Amino acid sequence: MKSIEHIQPPGLVDVRGFGFSHVTKVSGGTAVYIAGQVAVDEQGQSVGVGDLVEQTRQVMENLQTALSAAGAGFADVAKLNVYIVDYDPAKRGAVLAVRNEYIDPFNAPASTLVGVSALAAPDYLIEIEATAYLD
Repeated sequence: MKSIEHIQPPGLVDVRGFGFSHVTKVSGGTAVYIAGQVAVDEQGQSVGVGDLVEQTRQVMENLQTALSAAGAGFADVAKLNVYIVDYDPAKRGAVLAVRNEYIDPFNAPASTLVGVSALAAPDYLIEIEATAYLD
């Protein structure tokens, strides 16, 4: 049986409620790796061009679809990597607000946010990849 433990290590700033965990420990289970998802619809058309909030919502919906295809959900995610074009700290709050609609911010996966100069296509403002574990 799989279990995911969200750990707040002593000696590290308390981030519970901020949308990520310093450490997630997975016992048992099968790994599921979700490729970086961008803001495109089922037909491959860009969604929310120029709108980081709308693109984040589409990315999260795409992640949900990908996770469901593997028999998983956001509660099974142990690690997220987030890439934001032309990152500045003001963008973090907007992304987290949407992400927290899908992920419990008090039991969130380990997460890395990286500012990048560009993604695979000029319309893309955000890309998120996930690693999940199933029973």
